[in-house]
Amino acid sequence: MFSFRWAVCCFLIAFHKPACGWVGSDVSEVTCSQGLSECTVAPEMPLAVPDSDVADVQMVTAKVELCCKDDTPCTLCLLIDAELAVRAAGDADERLQSGRGDEADAEEEIISTAASVTLCYKTPPTIPACKRVDFTISPTSPKVAKVSLVITNPSGVSFGSIVYVYPSEWLHPFVEVEAPSLNEVCSQNLRKPINECHVPTVNSAINERMNQVELTFADRNKVCIQYEADGRCQIWETKTIPLHSVTPCLCLQVWDDDKPRRSQSCPFKNMGFLEKNIWQNLTASVGHGRMNDKGQMLLWNLSAPCRLEGEVWPCRWTSSHNCTEIKGFRQQLENTTWEQKSNLQWVKIGFFEDINLQLFPCVMVNLTRGGLHLGPFCSHHSARWRWNLLAVAGLLVIAMTALMLCLLHGFIKKWASRSFSGGHVKTARKGHIVLLSPPDGISEVCGLGSLLRSQGFSVSVDQWSRMEQCKLGPLPWLHSQLLHIKILGGRVVLVLTRKALGLAHEWSQQHREAIQAGRVDGNVPLPPFSDVFVASLCLILGDKQQGRTAERFLLVTFEHDVGQPPGSLPELFRGLRLFQLPSQMKTFLCELAGGGKGKAKGGRTKAGWKWATFDGWRLKTKNATYSQGTIPAQCKYFEI
Repeated sequence: MFSFRWAVCCFLIAFHKPACGWVGSDVSEVTCSQGLSECTVAPEMPLAVPDSDVADVQMVTAKVELCCKDDTPCTLCLLIDAELAVRAAGDADERLQSGRGDEADAEEEIISTAASVTLCYKTPPTIPACKRVDFTISPTSPKVAKVSLVITNPSGVSFGSIVYVYPSEWLHPFVEVEAPSLNEVCSQNLRKPINECHVPTVNSAINERMNQVELTFADRNKVCIQYEADGRCQIWETKTIPLHSVTPCLCLQVWDDDKPRRSQSCPFKNMGFLEKNIWQNLTASVGHGRMNDKGQMLLWNLSAPCRLEGEVWPCRWTSSHNCTEIKGFRQQLENTTWEQKSNLQWVKIGFFEDINLQLFPCVMVNLTRGGLHLGPFCSHHSARWRWNLLAVAGLLVIAMTALMLCLLHGFIKKWASRSFSGGHVKTARKGHIVLLSPPDGISEVCGLGSLLRSQGFSVSVDQWSRMEQCKLGPLPWLHSQLLHIKILGGRVVLVLTRKALGLAHEWSQQHREAIQAGRVDGNVPLPPFSDVFVASLCLILGDKQQGRTAERFLLVTFEHDVGQPPGSLPELFRGLRLFQLPSQMKTFLCELAGGGKGKAKGGRTKAGWKWATFDGWRLKTKNATYSQGTIPAQCKYFEI
């Protein structure tokens, strides 16, 4: 048996040297109780323990503590106490009484009896490490003795690990102990903190002018963001966060790959002005379903960046454009029942049973935080009915417009002829203008919308239509506006702020990476919060792929905010007309009025047309003279 154990240990040495105990960085100290002398401790090989009938281990206790000495750093220590049953003195007395052996030999054995016990420990899945304690039993030794073993920096034992301690010969008695966790140790405010307790930090500052949060941390450190302190953590590789993505529940984690511990902070928790970023990015959907007993139920789904508390209830949409509550169905929103998806959005799903779907019910939401009422959110069935009605109305408008154009064809030709021969234009064709900007769009957007309305345009500004977007969703709302443009004419105007350019660059980069990764469709995963501006980027890409780049979209910048030359625009925007306001306001208004269908090239004109300079504009005219302050609606221009 002994040779077999040696063979096993030699095999362990060859393939896993630390297994045999004498290879390692631990330091062992032993203390023996009264009656045991010459106590020493040495590494021992597992399974290579010599048989001994002098002392047996009958009980083992152990614990893992943090040891701090004056001249060394703090480290973990394994403390093992073993209770021994000593049989050497009793065995010698029996030999004398039975007459076996002479008296001198027996006395010598009683005076000097050597013994040893071996104690082992291991942390799964590592191989055990063992310590042999040698000692001498005196004639006055009690039948029960105690051995205390302190192992500093035990092999394989780390913060929070499970340690098994046992005598190697019988594997019994057996004890299981748990090492203290790193967070537990670091929270003790030790006089000599250990190296593992050091964690990097990250600082944040809100830059309102740039509409972003700026992070400060060491370049070697890594940062991730999470919505709610127990939410998923997404790696964040830049040092800025868009302000519209920052909510009171946003937390930051930072760490160093060389350190096992992370630091977490939630610096925006008490910033009430960021509450609006929660409900502005809250989406809801409503659907119909049936129960097992064929009863009807109304399904609802809420998605938000933070877990919310409040109430939700069904309501009936009336002809007076009010949603009256259907009594008896109110449900509580509790922050413990939300589930987080991979896009970091928290989702809450619910339903109302035994509800009459013939009433076309919708859903209202009341948020406890801020006392905000949102809704009504209606089912896709009623939404589809409204879209069908809108489509029919659009077709009727198109048909009536075509009929009127046919009837008035001759009149329009005469009117256009008079206009190009020098007559002043009293009215210009006005269309529908849609102004889009990121959620952090600058205040001039609203002013631009008011100006266009004063010029006779029909104007929709995404920042004015938040409640309608909550009902329909960003993309359906944008498609409804494009339908107005198709019917009435007009353009979609994208306001390029610094944030808008950053979003466009990031979206284009993700699209290229998707193509390179083999996703043929090039789908780009939406960011944690999508808005109408981001949805418009998909439509611009579609127009470019179909060769109609500049038919529906224009770009404007406010010179004090961006002022970047066209060459620095993202590739997605190449080919779109760019106007810098307010210096190019006249050019911009003329383009919206229908005059700017494209730039003339090389000064070539159709027969009978000439180039003329007028009030800072270069106009293509047909032998006409224009008085000061008059600009024809049908103009081809270059700004001088």
